Amino acid sequence: MPDMLFSSGLAGRTLTIAEPSELVLRPDEVILTFDDGPRPGRTELIVATLDRFGVKATFLVLGSAAERHPDLVRLAAERGHSIGTHTYDHVDLSTVSFSAAMAEIYAGQQAVAAALAPVHLTPSRFFRFPYLSETGLIRTSAIDANFIVLDVDVDSKDYFPDSPEIVLDRTLERLDARGSGIVLFHDIHARTAALLPEFLTALQARGYSVVTLRSSGGSVFDQPLVTAANGTDMP
Repeated sequence: MPDMLFSSGLAGRTLTIAEPSELVLRPDEVILTFDDGPRPGRTELIVATLDRFGVKATFLVLGSAAERHPDLVRLAAERGHSIGTHTYDHVDLSTVSFSAAMAEIYAGQQAVAAALAPVHLTPSRFFRFPYLSETGLIRTSAIDANFIVLDVDVDSKDYFPDSPEIVLDRTLERLDARGSGIVLFHDIHARTAALLPEFLTALQARGYSVVTLRSSGGSVFDQPLVTAANGTDMP
């Protein structure tokens, strides 16, 4: 792992959860999440920045992107980041049949699992709905299938064609208004890679800490859950 350039204490505690109700943040705690990747020229820059600041994120990976760029999925995992899933092809699950929605969820998980298999890692149980669009039935079924659904407290809206500075200011304003939360970025945008160093510097200056999020309780296929951070089975 690259040498840390920062030792500011920005990295906070590790929070390991078995179900969504256990995801409770304290004031000034932040969880960083990145959706839709990986993408060459973006994901590796974001991983390098996270390395420099000594913090971990959760990457909600598309199955189709994992198939195209398995090396980038492995890069993030081997750096100790949690690897979750985000369907196979970013389908709005509220617009398709129940069976098609569940097939999308499982296909995404299987593709990410295949990308990690060569380094003997498995995805975490974390899952996020594309577009944050869901139905009660699909959400309940995903939870029953042992996924942990991750919601969003602070949406950076980095998918808007704004400058990095505008995205940065918007995200910090929304985070400061809440005082803590799960922040949504996307590791497919150049603007996100560009703003991340300044964002993390601002978190440090404001006294936030970045929580490392882990899942426990077995994978969605009841395989031993392995974290990229330590390569050991978890209870």
